[in-house]
Amino acid sequence: MKTLKNWELHQHTARFVDLKVDGNHLFCIYVLEEDLFRILIKRKGELQLDRTWSIAPQGSDVPWEGRPRESSSGFNLPRFILEQVGNKLRFSTSKLRMTVHQPLWLEWEYLDEKGKWQPLASDSTTHGYRLNPHGDGVEHHQRRYPNDSYYGLGEKSGDLNRTGRRFEMRNLDAMGYNAASTDPLYKHIPFTITRRNGVSFGLFYDNLSITRLDLGNELDNYHLPYRRYHAEAGDLDYYLFLGPRILDVTKKFVRLTGKTLFGPKWSLGYSGSSMQYTDAPDAALQLMKFIELCREHDIPCDSFQLSSGYTSINNKRYVFNWNYDKIPQPQAVSQAFHHLGLKLAANIKPCLLRDHPKYQEVAAKKLFIRDSESDKPEISSFWGDEGSHLDFTNPATVKWWQDNITAQLLKMGIDATWNDNNEYEVWDGEARCFGFGKEIAVKHIRPVMALLMMRASMDAQTNFAPNKRPYLISRSGCAGMQRYVQTWSGDNHTSWQTLRYNIRMGLGMSLSGLYNVGHDVGGFAGEKPDIELFVRWVQNGVMHPRFTIHSWNDDHTVNEPWMYPSVTPAIRDAIVLRYRLLPYLYTLMWQASQDDEPMLRPTFLDHEHDPMTFAETDDFMLGRDLLVASVVEQGQRRRDVYLPLNTFGWYDFYSGSWISGGQTITVDAPLERLPLLVRAGAMLPLSGRTSHVDPSADDRRDMLLFPPLGKGQDRGLLFEDDGESNNWQKGSALWLQWDITCDNQRIDVYFSSKGNYRPAWQCLNVRLPENERRALYINGVQQLSWTLP
Repeated sequence: MKTLKNWELHQHTARFVDLKVDGNHLFCIYVLEEDLFRILIKRKGELQLDRTWSIAPQGSDVPWEGRPRESSSGFNLPRFILEQVGNKLRFSTSKLRMTVHQPLWLEWEYLDEKGKWQPLASDSTTHGYRLNPHGDGVEHHQRRYPNDSYYGLGEKSGDLNRTGRRFEMRNLDAMGYNAASTDPLYKHIPFTITRRNGVSFGLFYDNLSITRLDLGNELDNYHLPYRRYHAEAGDLDYYLFLGPRILDVTKKFVRLTGKTLFGPKWSLGYSGSSMQYTDAPDAALQLMKFIELCREHDIPCDSFQLSSGYTSINNKRYVFNWNYDKIPQPQAVSQAFHHLGLKLAANIKPCLLRDHPKYQEVAAKKLFIRDSESDKPEISSFWGDEGSHLDFTNPATVKWWQDNITAQLLKMGIDATWNDNNEYEVWDGEARCFGFGKEIAVKHIRPVMALLMMRASMDAQTNFAPNKRPYLISRSGCAGMQRYVQTWSGDNHTSWQTLRYNIRMGLGMSLSGLYNVGHDVGGFAGEKPDIELFVRWVQNGVMHPRFTIHSWNDDHTVNEPWMYPSVTPAIRDAIVLRYRLLPYLYTLMWQASQDDEPMLRPTFLDHEHDPMTFAETDDFMLGRDLLVASVVEQGQRRRDVYLPLNTFGWYDFYSGSWISGGQTITVDAPLERLPLLVRAGAMLPLSGRTSHVDPSADDRRDMLLFPPLGKGQDRGLLFEDDGESNNWQKGSALWLQWDITCDNQRIDVYFSSKGNYRPAWQCLNVRLPENERRALYINGVQQLSWTLP
């Protein structure tokens, strides 16, 4: 690695400025927004990869073949001031100022509320940028300050605050991982949020090769404290943007990499699954038994995820191959699930084992990634054997994939795809990909393959059912995957430790733009959960956007809601609570897709003014209004909860008692109940339906109002539509807004609505805490209910 040092101004355009460094390399500076700059280094004036699949500003998707890396389309490209200050260059907008020093290092400042420039970030003054002039490898070193805190990086183990640790982005099938320490895992998101002295900035490296980020673990006496980014191949291409709040950084990252997919309402219901069902020789009977047991135990359920056993030949998996011995009539199974209102998602994998019935056909069509030294398919380890990975940068592969999804799944009655085992562990880095006509070594784009796989699956589903919003799941991926799928934290290990740290993993993904997330409830690998752990895991799981009980237990048991009869009522109560909260969850999912609002939120996200919220905690917010205090310790029946300091305080969800914020309280946590607190000023919409999602039968809305004490004002929103079409984009939805005004004598709620959709419910029933004595006025009339006009 050689440190880049001496530079001279090479080119100045309205879009960017080029510096020539050491007479050899181009250092490109883009001012994309008032608060967003980009740095791109061209080694010897050339790009290693001339495309990107992660950058998707303005809500538009990326072309299949990738977005030209040098493109600035979709950005506002504001005018900026460029000044020569001695031997320095200074770039200024109304929000950010960047100074280029000689020798090469960058210094960033932001304009505070008083109109003064304040320090924001700085490269290392001694080794800011390094690259290998004769091969692969790039590095970026930024100064690290004692009061820096780092968040983000997507799905990572351990604490939410990443400071002092070293991480690697190298997507792996990390089955049974330790949620406190295992690294790397399944996803590639080299994005950090740095918070310092009340200001935050985002830093995203658009490079999909194997990457390492050191956030304070490494020390070198020859340099001031630094953080280090290293990519094994590709270009140094990064985006730096101002918050100033952490929430602002997260939302801007989503706007940079793509809007969140708005899925169907049923995707928020309980989704059953287990490896054991489809691995069983009588898989069809096991699946039908699941339906019957849901009905017998009165467990609401909306979907079932078919694990890959339905494709098996002996003990191996063969994508798009139905095992008709296990499931003789797939369409009849689908019809049985549909008859009871349940959807089916089928597991699919992007690697064909060498004895796959379709392997020779696919190889002859050259649809696989190719070996680096021959024209043969690459061969990699996969599911206890060896196989070849499909090349989704080949349009013929995309068509083959979509044709098989349509014929083998969708026409069989399958409703959704579960894109699994798509880490693309192809370790021959020079293996060749078609690259849409311009060959690319796989080392540059491993995670892109997962991204294109899920996009191909989504397009197949959309083409088959154009009037329905698609629902997809993917385990692996990179920044931008939120445009296509819901995801989860992979094949976790059954333990109390996993339950605790999966919460942090989910929040880390949410801070990194992956809002629609969850975990394998009960644990996937290892021993089955004991009674108490299972109850607590379900209670936690129902408060995540994705709620799936999934397992592959060592003793071949199955994690099911009724697995422990003594606590089945507690499991049912937790799932019923989720279904009652579906109007709230559904509104959050709509706001995530439209307003880029995270669904899962660390407590500090809305309470940065309260330093206590930055302590590591097992608590989190579901939306802005609901504080979830999951129990993650064995035997705990009371637990401490810190209530963030806010304007109006908090309410206990169950008792309705008011509690002031800015303090730690102790709440009861009996085994059958999940501690929940509600932000004062909030109103939670509840459904009266506790069966599978059916908007036409969802005919009751209760509004739990938690009013401010004394004087106060607040507002909220409820979104309703048919739950599965895109007709809401044409106005066929209900946007119900409310404004709350309180004083010591009365509570006024004013409802207003827009949109031409009329839900099955016609009347809102407003409920106040039991000890509330003030009069309630709705739209000026003293009453407890309100009818849609």
